[in-house]
Amino acid sequence: MAAAERRQHLIETAIRLFTDGSYHSTTTAEIARAAGISEPILYRHFASKRELYLAALEHVWAKARAEWQRGDPELRRHLRVHMREVHDFVADLVRSGQAQGAIAAERDPDSEAWIMLAGGILGMVGRRVGLLNDRELAGIRAARLSWLRG
Repeated sequence: MAAAERRQHLIETAIRLFTDGSYHSTTTAEIARAAGISEPILYRHFASKRELYLAALEHVWAKARAEWQRGDPELRRHLRVHMREVHDFVADLVRSGQAQGAIAAERDPDSEAWIMLAGGILGMVGRRVGLLNDRELAGIRAARLSWLRG
């Protein structure tokens, strides 16, 4: 395999393993083994696990950005409709909570719904990549609940 091809293969293998586990739990030995090479070969392409991880993040972002830029207009429309439906559902839950006195009346339900959706995405990605642990996520949830209650 040519060096550029091997590097790309390592990045793709690392993405799969980081996605299945996390940055912290995945070792370079595991990545090398899954890629069918030795760990010293991996280090010829990447000076550290961090460098490989950053290359993986860059690869994923470039791929996602390219897909979004040339994405299917019908798919984008469907995703917008779906996200709006989820937002509206959550906003209605906030309104219901306000009517029951469980959520502060001065909170804007539409803004809070977007914040909750963003927080859900952050929690999912943060846990997956090892950015946030269970204690941190629980702290975020507790802070949001405290804010909502006033």
